[in-house]
Amino acid sequence: MTRKPASLLRDRRGFTLLELMAVILILGILAAWVAPKFIGQTESAKQTAARIQIESLANALKFYRLDNGRYPTTQQGLLALVERPDSGAAKWRAGGYLEKGKVPRDPWGNEYLYISPGVHDDFDITSLGTDGQAGGDGDGRDINSWETDE
Repeated sequence: MTRKPASLLRDRRGFTLLELMAVILILGILAAWVAPKFIGQTESAKQTAARIQIESLANALKFYRLDNGRYPTTQQGLLALVERPDSGAAKWRAGGYLEKGKVPRDPWGNEYLYISPGVHDDFDITSLGTDGQAGGDGDGRDINSWETDE
């Protein structure tokens, strides 16, 4: 039998505490550098989702208008896209104008504001954003149907 040199045995023992600490330090530095870049993306994604939902609602409203000759009134609201209004919807499409049969809430859980006739267009749709208040800057700014092409 041959004996194995001590250097081979030392190589098989695993990592030293110093090596493990160095790896943990490097991973910590990488996490501190990368994490802030992803944290800010959540709000941006919600704003994008709100713009997409507003465009979808606008398209459904246009189909409603093609069938009925006009947009739902402010009083009828977006609910007219999923429930037949009492008046003004002679050719209302069976099943409504939204696929899931309900008016979606914005990504922050609030209802979209709908005005017809609108101040900026035939109709205006607004999400009040993360703060749920009219106006605002940055993440708290409103998302409006007349600004979705930005």
